[in-house]
Amino acid sequence: MRLRDFLFTLLLPASFLGGGSRAQRPEITTRVANAEDCPVDLFFVLDTSESVALRVKPFGDLVAQVKDFTNRFIDKLTNRYYRCDRNLVWNAGALHYSDEVVLIKSLTSMPSGRNELKNRVSDVNYIGKGTYTDCAIKRGIEELLISGSHHKENKYLIVVTDGHPLEGYKEPCGGLDDAANEAKHLGIKVFSVAISPNHLDQRLNIIATDHAYRRNFTATSLKPTRELDVEETINTIIDMIKVNTEQSCCSFECQPPRGPPGPPGDLGNEGERGKPGLPGQKGEAGEPGRTGDMGPVGYQGMKGDKGSRGEKGSRGAKGAKGEKGRRGIDGIDGMKGEAGYPGLPGCKGSPGFDGAQGPPGPKGDPGAYGPKGGKGEPGDDGKPGRQGIPGSPGEKGVPGNQGEPGPAGEMGDEGAPGPDGPAGERGSNGERGPPGSPGDRGPRGEPGEPGPPGDQGREGPLGPPGDQGEAGPPGPKGYRGDDGPRGNEGPKGLPGAPGLPGDPGLMGERGEDGPPGNGTIGFAGAPGRPGDRGDPGINGTKGYVGPKGDEGEAGDPGNDNPTPGPRGIKGAKGHRGPEGRPGPPGPVGPPGPDECEILDIIMKMCSCCECTCGPVDLLFVLDSSESIGLQNFQIAKDFIIKVIDRLSKDERVKFEAGESRVGVVQYSHDNTQELVAMGDANIDNIGALKQAVKNLKWIAGGTYTGEALQFTKDNLLRRFTSDKRVAIVITDGRSDTLRDPTPLNSLCDVTPVVSLGIGDIFRNPPNPDHLNDIACLSRPTRPGLSIQRDNYAELLDDTFLQNITSYVCQEKKCPDYTCPITFNGLADITLLVDSSTSVGSKNFETTKKFVKRLAERFLEAGKPADDSVRISVVQYSGRSQQKVEAQFQYNYTVIAKAIDNMEFINDATDINAALRYVTGLYQRSSRAGAKKRVLVFSDGNSQGITARAIERAVQEAQQAGIEIYVLAVGSQANEPNIRVLVTGKSADYDVVYGERHLFRVPDYTSLLRGVFYQTVSRKIAVD
Repeated sequence: MRLRDFLFTLLLPASFLGGGSRAQRPEITTRVANAEDCPVDLFFVLDTSESVALRVKPFGDLVAQVKDFTNRFIDKLTNRYYRCDRNLVWNAGALHYSDEVVLIKSLTSMPSGRNELKNRVSDVNYIGKGTYTDCAIKRGIEELLISGSHHKENKYLIVVTDGHPLEGYKEPCGGLDDAANEAKHLGIKVFSVAISPNHLDQRLNIIATDHAYRRNFTATSLKPTRELDVEETINTIIDMIKVNTEQSCCSFECQPPRGPPGPPGDLGNEGERGKPGLPGQKGEAGEPGRTGDMGPVGYQGMKGDKGSRGEKGSRGAKGAKGEKGRRGIDGIDGMKGEAGYPGLPGCKGSPGFDGAQGPPGPKGDPGAYGPKGGKGEPGDDGKPGRQGIPGSPGEKGVPGNQGEPGPAGEMGDEGAPGPDGPAGERGSNGERGPPGSPGDRGPRGEPGEPGPPGDQGREGPLGPPGDQGEAGPPGPKGYRGDDGPRGNEGPKGLPGAPGLPGDPGLMGERGEDGPPGNGTIGFAGAPGRPGDRGDPGINGTKGYVGPKGDEGEAGDPGNDNPTPGPRGIKGAKGHRGPEGRPGPPGPVGPPGPDECEILDIIMKMCSCCECTCGPVDLLFVLDSSESIGLQNFQIAKDFIIKVIDRLSKDERVKFEAGESRVGVVQYSHDNTQELVAMGDANIDNIGALKQAVKNLKWIAGGTYTGEALQFTKDNLLRRFTSDKRVAIVITDGRSDTLRDPTPLNSLCDVTPVVSLGIGDIFRNPPNPDHLNDIACLSRPTRPGLSIQRDNYAELLDDTFLQNITSYVCQEKKCPDYTCPITFNGLADITLLVDSSTSVGSKNFETTKKFVKRLAERFLEAGKPADDSVRISVVQYSGRSQQKVEAQFQYNYTVIAKAIDNMEFINDATDINAALRYVTGLYQRSSRAGAKKRVLVFSDGNSQGITARAIERAVQEAQQAGIEIYVLAVGSQANEPNIRVLVTGKSADYDVVYGERHLFRVPDYTSLLRGVFYQTVSRKIAVD
């Protein structure tokens, strides 16, 4: 009886839970019906999203390892006999998921369905898009409940995932916490198995039932011990399941062997109410109800009595500080003001500030071909070749037409007539006579048409080559070749100091009022008891001033005062006196500014002298795939806005209709592109565009970069038809080329492209091959720029932003103003560069750029001959630390290379030793009759040197015919020593002479501003 009740209780839940799938899965039902079996339902949930499929190369390798892990796990699902006379049997199924859930195979019994399940797992192709882990777990729970066995304690999920993404991602099925809690509520155990490397333990711990179901399980590994790690994971999980199953399957059995079946028992009581099932699908909206009848009109109530005034209540407690409001949105740009009156025409501007040296320009067009060289002398005749093999005979010709027959022969002479004989009898016919002699042969007929020619014979072997002719005369010298392509970007600089904390955000706006309540008006309360007596009132205000009293009687006169009274006030100013005699003439003042100095002043005051950038169209293509991560996606949007702001502020680019424009395309996998651009219906200014960029939502799917670039070309470039435009592609550099065959060079023919490749959330470097294809580096006609960075935070670095805006505005329109210099005779000029510790390595590099400008200006000046002006470059530091970098050269290329190779000495300062060294250099190498001039870089500070010692060194140089100019940088210069360096005198300082021979700048960066180098070079060159 008990055995019958037991079998009935086993079969009854199975009929409810698996009745819908009984016809589809007969093998499971058969196994469950066997009372001696203890079934375990095991379901695999496999992650094949982009963060797994595109993590390592080759793409899909981690997915292949996950499939191998699953198949090895299935192979180990073997039956086991327990001591309680029960057999452990397995039912297994699997699904894989990304932003959709794909069922591989529903639960099927082992070992009969083992091969089919393994084959289907092996045939899985990764989806490679977003990660909906919550949906996949709930689908796995559904499969276990619908088609599993009746043992609710023996249901297990094995979730194989990397746990990504961590935050900022939409979870359409309620979230990971909700899915994990649902599994726990239904008694389903969930094992969390990591996909290494770089998995997120925080998310994996949420998935697992508890820490025992997480441990350090891994399905893949890049380590040499991968096989051992995976094998240990499989064995540990199976052992845990077997131990748990034995406890649940053998809990009602005794250890002795099974006895004979007893009589069937009575029908059992009704079982406990089952747990609520899964929520059903949302039903269709019902029909709207009919409008209710209008209620009766209410009567106007009576006006109540006026209540008595209550006593003043006590002061309430101070309210708590409100929560910090949300940051307000950016204000809308103001309307453009009315145009002002046109200004008066300005004076001619001066040349603009020399900008920092930009990157090398693109490769120029090929130059014209040189003249054709003269014809070389003919070579000697080669020896005759061997005779070729004779060709085969031609086919027989067609026979000619038959000739016409010849004329008939002439008749013979007629004989004499004989006598008439008697008439004889008619005789019989005689025999036929012999034929007559043949006639003469007729004339020859015309020849027939010739037959077709025979096949050509095979070509004979080549003869030996002839002797080589004599070399022709050398051709003229070719033009200079094109510049090579731009080299790769230099190594990453040291990280900058952390920035200061930002200002606190603005107080948010007051939230909207809540919905009105729907309660009814309550009954009036009972009158309250009289309150306590109030506090005493405050004191009254001060009374008004009383009326003025009556005037008193006059007092007695005072005593006499012997001291004099105070001095009176100053009188009024007198009239102007007559003019005095003119004084003696004053000393001659310093000379006024020359042309270059006037030009420098004008450039600082006149904005029209600055270089302008634009109009230019900017096209941003933004990777919004899952491997980017939410935080990096937000940084990329900030980068776009900062580039726009920099161009507007620093380069004065106008982003408005008819000027420069901006468009942004964000993308992920197929057909997920989103475009925002100036000119859209709701974007009429740059402020609206920046707000639209901020509102872009992270897609978190796959990576189809080629498709996105083609979308940009088809949908954005047709709207932006400017000749000058730049596309900036921000991506992790790993496009899914297996799924997206669109080429990555779609924009190469239409615009220069900057490819920014940044490491993803897994810290994987970008693919340089993909970045080079995007930037068109393989095309010589329009190469772009390929840049790689380790993380997205580097995009907001000030120097990096400056480099990007410089590339966008590399073709500026600048006014061309110069103040020319001319040399009328020979000149030997030396640039004496300070290389001591007080300068610093960074300032030393700035000095090198300034020296190159001076050298170029001197050598390109007007002069009688190319070698009329020679330049020497010498750097100095300590007593015996002088080094000649270039000695009296007139080839700028040689001098520029020598300056670039200068190395910072970084030691003490000895200006006297440097002057004596230069004096000796002139005595040895200078030309007779040449002007000798030296520009000394110095702040006047020198260790252990007095002004008297400097005076002697300067006077020695002056006696050698050397004219010294001094360039002082900074505000910490030693003024007495500077004056001695300029004039060679420590007592008297000639102001006029000093104005021509002393130059000052506040810092080293000022050396490269404006036309300062032109001012210095002009004063040195002027006689």
